[in-house]
Amino acid sequence: MWTKDKIMTREALPAALANWRAQGCKVVFTNGCFDLLHLGHVDYLEHARHLGDALVVGLNTDASVGALKPGRPIQDEEARARILASLAFVDAVVLFGEPTPLALIELVQPDVLVKGDDYAIDGIVGHESVLNRGGQVLTVPLVPGYSTSRIVERILGS
Repeated sequence: MWTKDKIMTREALPAALANWRAQGCKVVFTNGCFDLLHLGHVDYLEHARHLGDALVVGLNTDASVGALKPGRPIQDEEARARILASLAFVDAVVLFGEPTPLALIELVQPDVLVKGDDYAIDGIVGHESVLNRGGQVLTVPLVPGYSTSRIVERILGS
């Protein structure tokens, strides 16, 4: 499979989800900006993937990243999507431009919703939807000392 084939529209995603579920796969969902991919991101995504059989990553569009983090993103959404899709443990990347990924979570209907352990379960967007369908909402440990903001600060010498 080509890396670009893992980058899916919301219209194409349901067919992939149906295919995975027909094979008995447990679908995992997470989301983020993933501006400068670093060890913390790789470790987090790999942990997320090991909680199921197919990992769908919701990726903030450039506009939504800018709304959350002024002056960002550093890399455009196409580059961020391709880089994420190149990871063997990422099965699909889907862009979303809304303030939260709730609509995408409701489309995916993941068996497992994952965020980093800097979130409380009840603070994770979509947790009620997933739990009400019998799914799991889990956090995974983050690698201390790794963040895009910290990398930017180091580059700028701050």
